[in-house]
This record gives sequence, C-alpha cells and structure tokens, in this order.
Amino acid sequence: MNSYDVVIVGGGHNGLVAAAYLARAGRSVLVLERRDEIGGAAVSFRAFEGVDVRLSRYSYLVSLLPKKIVADLGLDVELRRRRMSSYTPSGGSGLLVDTDDAVRTASSFRAVTGSTSDFSAWQRFYELTGRVAGRVSGTLTEPLLSEVDFRERVGDAEAWSLLFERPIGETLRSWFGHDTVRGVVLTDALIGTFAPADGEDLRQNRCLLYHVIGNGTGDWDVPVGGMGAVTRSLAATAAAAGARLMTGAEVLSVDPDGEVRYRRDDTELAVRGGHVLANVAPATLARLLGEEPAEHPEGAQLKVNMVLKRLPRLRDPDVDPAEAFGGTFHVNESFTQLETAYREAAAGRIPTLPPCEIYCHSLTDPSILGPAERSAGTHTLTLFGLHMPARLFQGRNEEAREAALRATLASLNSVLAEPIEGCLLSAPDGKPCVEAKTPLDLEAELGLPAGHIFHRDLAWPFARDPAQAGRWGVETAHERVLLCGAGAVRGGGVSGIPGHNAAMAVLGSG
Repeated sequence: MNSYDVVIVGGGHNGLVAAAYLARAGRSVLVLERRDEIGGAAVSFRAFEGVDVRLSRYSYLVSLLPKKIVADLGLDVELRRRRMSSYTPSGGSGLLVDTDDAVRTASSFRAVTGSTSDFSAWQRFYELTGRVAGRVSGTLTEPLLSEVDFRERVGDAEAWSLLFERPIGETLRSWFGHDTVRGVVLTDALIGTFAPADGEDLRQNRCLLYHVIGNGTGDWDVPVGGMGAVTRSLAATAAAAGARLMTGAEVLSVDPDGEVRYRRDDTELAVRGGHVLANVAPATLARLLGEEPAEHPEGAQLKVNMVLKRLPRLRDPDVDPAEAFGGTFHVNESFTQLETAYREAAAGRIPTLPPCEIYCHSLTDPSILGPAERSAGTHTLTLFGLHMPARLFQGRNEEAREAALRATLASLNSVLAEPIEGCLLSAPDGKPCVEAKTPLDLEAELGLPAGHIFHRDLAWPFARDPAQAGRWGVETAHERVLLCGAGAVRGGGVSGIPGHNAAMAVLGSG
C-alpha cells in the first residue's frame, strides 16, 4: 500500500491550499478528487454549448481569502474591486451605494427613504463592522482565541452586543427606519443561511459577521478570469511543490488509522496517510468513517446563471444598468419581503415573490468572454436566490426547479422595465442561456449535504469551549483525521482559511 505524509480527501480550493502549504514544507501529499477537474465549487465553466463564456458556475465572488495566503503561496490571482456596492430597485427609483461618492449615495438614500437619517445610520453601522473587521480578521489564520480573549480583541461593547448577542433583526429595526434599507443589510446575514431575522440561535448573525470581516474590509471582489483562475493558481502552486493531484478518484472510506480507500477507473485502491485531511462536509466525513452524522445540514439557495445579449433596462432613468448590475443588484429583498419569503419556505412553499440578488461579472472582468461575445456586447448575470431550502425540492427536484426558476425570473421582472427573457442570449441550438441549480443539484454535483454551501451552519470564529482555545478549529475525534473544508471552525466562502489552518495543525504536530 502506498503511503504519504498527508492524504487530502477532496480537491476544492481549501484542499489545494492545504496541499500547497504542506508540500512546500516538504511533506508528501496526495489529493483525491472525485470529479474530473480540480477546484470543487470554485471553478469556471462554459455552461452553454457553442457560447464562449466562462461562468463562475457555483461560487463567484471573493472576500475572505486572506492576503497572507496569497502572499505565502505566491498565488497569481487578481481580485478587482467593484465601485458600486449595490443597487436596490424601489418603486420608480432605487437605492444606489457608490463607494466612491458619498454625496451621490446620500442623495439616493434621500430619494428612496425621504430623509437622510438612514444614510447616517448606514454609515455608522458599517463603520462599526469595519472596526470589528480590522481587529479580528487577522485571527482567522491564527490558533483559536477563547471567547473572552476574542471579545477583548473586538474591544467594543456596542459591537459585541449588536453582532454577537442580539438577533440582527432587532438591531435593524432599531437602527434603520426604512424597510428597503433594513433588507439590504439583512441579505448579508442570509446568504447560504436559512433563518429568520430574529432567530434566537443567531445563525444569521454568524453569517453576517463572515460577510463583513474579510481582510479587514469586508469587500467582495471579482476574481479576474473567473473563480477557476483562483483554483488553477492554487493547483499549479501545489503541484509545483510536489503534491500529487489525482482526479476521478472517489473516496469510499476513511479509517481513523489513516487508511483511505478509493475507486478510480472501476478499480478499488487504498492508500495510507500519516494524516488525513477532509475537504468534505463533516456529515460526509462521518459516513466515510462509518459513523452516524451528528448533523443534517440543509442548503437554502437557488443558483441561476445567465448569458445576456445586453443588460436589461431599468425603471430608474437616473441609473445606468451597467452601474446597477456592476455591484450587487437586490431584487425584492426588503426586510418584510425577506421575512415573508422565509415563512413561506419554512411552511414548505416556494416563495410567492422569491428574493434574490444578482451581479454581472463581465462588467468588471470582460476576460471571461470570448472575442466574438465581447464585441457583441454579451454579458453574464449570476443570480443567488434566498430562502429556497432543500426541503422544497425533495422528491420532485425537476418539477420544483422549473417552478422556482419561473417564480424567480418573475420576481426579477417585477423590478425591471422589460422582461429578462427578452435579453437572454440564445445558444446555437436555439435554447436560451439560462441554467438553475437547486440545493439537491449542488449535492449531486459537488457533494454538498442538501446543498449547504458552508457544509453546515457557520460557527463563531472563536473557541466556545475554553478547552479548544489555542487549537486550530479543524480537529476531529480522531487524532490523524482533520477537517480542512468549509465545515471547520472559521470555514465558509472561498477563503482557504480552513486549508491553511489544517496545514498548520499538521505542521505543528510534527
């Protein structure tokens, strides 16, 4: 039986980060990836036959990838800032957040809300989260702090109460007067998280925290060349350091003593690792270990990819569609609309007016377009639909996917000046360039349990149990087996943080 210092189960971006660090430190590393390509959810793909557009098919923006990891590994990755943070249609106008023009943003708030008070509250709120981000983002690639030490690092009693103790719904109602403004803030607490604004378990608060602390700024940037460019650089770095990257290798079982059995080309094989790093969900790892999963997470999003002949017209005559779609375009995501959609979905119904948000990668990075598509004015739209839990699709995925897509496109059309269907590019076969992925599709294609994009609910980025302080948040009940995916403490998003932390745990163990 072949043996390696480290066997990594899953070749997503976190597994590649771990492989690169460990191989560069002189460890022998084998990465086993079930799919025929490396990258997991961080890949680019020509989704429509005959259309030269490389969509970031699953994950699409970068915020949490630390500059430390990029520098440590010498990654060839370019992330571009979006000047327009967001645009939210409201009646015949809309709320435009221009990060380079506070006067314009204030005017937009006044046009939508009728006053300047919500803009002042907006500035105070994000100044507060910015302070927190600046103080704690560096801890994500360090051993876990205790809750007491983390709170001292935050050093702000108001921020601690707002983000860590009170449901975010309470805060939004007390800070902001307008339903639309409350909703724009709330969306960052709901990406990949099925929860009400006032949920007592604070899942929504944890989600919001990770959305505002990346690299000390919370900026969400566009990866030039698409998300696949990030994982191609990681794979090249790991391979150049000596890691072996094996695709088409489906892991069948993991033994706590380090034996990993896998299937490749209809042949069952085995390999032994001094450590096994699991770049899979904790529930998946439990099954590979022959254990009963402790959790049964549930994803809650509809992902829709589109290629357009041109951007759609807006109802708002004062905003260029290129500005509106260059940031995050919020669709029917007021506070009330989000809460209504949650209640409908929790009751087992596709929301009547599905909330969603959209952005156009090709406006910031046209390199993902082929020459003909670029000269023709083609654009991409990536849509993330909220409050679409896996339960809505169980036992009827095909039918429910079509119903959810129809409802979501109708929701989008309700805020545009023309139907989006008329703007869709047609592939050479005559079919419109639109595809939808449900949580069950993500489970089948990527192995995400019930489509949960974070593998399970996000955890606080500190040690709730004082005994875990000083550890890396990747440990399992088995000494040789570590998590290195999104289900680790401080996991979630395209960050590489769990991969880095798992590698540090291995190197620290000698």
